[in-house]
Amino acid sequence: MGSSVRPPACDAPPPKTAAESFVHISSRVTASTLTARHRGRDLFVAPGQPITAIAKFAYGTGTDKDLKDENVHVYLDKGCAGSWSDLGVFRTSTDGKYATVEGVEDTGGRIYLKLPALPQGRHRVHFAVPGDGTSTDAFIEVLKAGTKIIVSDVDGTLTTSENVEFVSLLTGAVSDANPHAAEALQAAVKKGYRPFYLTARPEWLVGRTREFLKKRGFPEGIVHTTLGLTGAFNDAAAAFKSDELNGVTKKGLRLWYAVGNRASDATAFTGAGVPKDRAFLYQFTDDVHGCVRVDDYATLATQFGKLPVCK
Repeated sequence: MGSSVRPPACDAPPPKTAAESFVHISSRVTASTLTARHRGRDLFVAPGQPITAIAKFAYGTGTDKDLKDENVHVYLDKGCAGSWSDLGVFRTSTDGKYATVEGVEDTGGRIYLKLPALPQGRHRVHFAVPGDGTSTDAFIEVLKAGTKIIVSDVDGTLTTSENVEFVSLLTGAVSDANPHAAEALQAAVKKGYRPFYLTARPEWLVGRTREFLKKRGFPEGIVHTTLGLTGAFNDAAAAFKSDELNGVTKKGLRLWYAVGNRASDATAFTGAGVPKDRAFLYQFTDDVHGCVRVDDYATLATQFGKLPVCK
């Protein structure tokens, strides 16, 4: 992926997976009575670094009923070119079967699949459960060392309020976005910055987060939530985001711009090395770190639009 080249949409339909019976009767009962909320774990990777595709398979509403010791078909769309490769069939884990990878502990119902080296660019991994036809995806971006990242919080930063997503959950609606927020992120991407959507939402909201970003016109990027069922707040959210951002810099990528809306965002951004004049807080004044307040994303879109192309 060249500095100023945007990745393809990565929306080619995946292969159809033939239906199969579940291995365990208990899995069939779970899948027939509870809602699937599988989720893949997106990754940034530098060339030459090991790549592990990770996904979680679970059903439920308030808690996870993990899908353990069941088959999952895995496919790869290398470079998001729309040409799918069949990687094979793999069994979901029982608790602790695999070592922690990319900070993701094996809590059961997970797939950890080591992939061969991938070229620079954006790639999509599709995981399909043949027992009931449900599926999920993970996106992997292989970026050269020094690639500049723009990190953005989601709730209250891109959405219209901090808690609107949980209201939207009750109705099934997609949350609204703040005016011109997508335009601002798109402007940065056109200059070669890669977006990292970092939210303290619970892990089971990965799918809805991706749906919001797509339907509200935000550029494709890497999405990370917490790995828990309840999410994180305040100091816990700052600690989670700090760890995630430090993980990005350890891969040789550069945190160049950041956008948030709370004190926890300011703490995480500046703690990870984002200069305060490149850390923006939407309609929030940071009296501790001195991050830049932004009241209108149109202003930020104009600013990003005038940036030189990343080299």
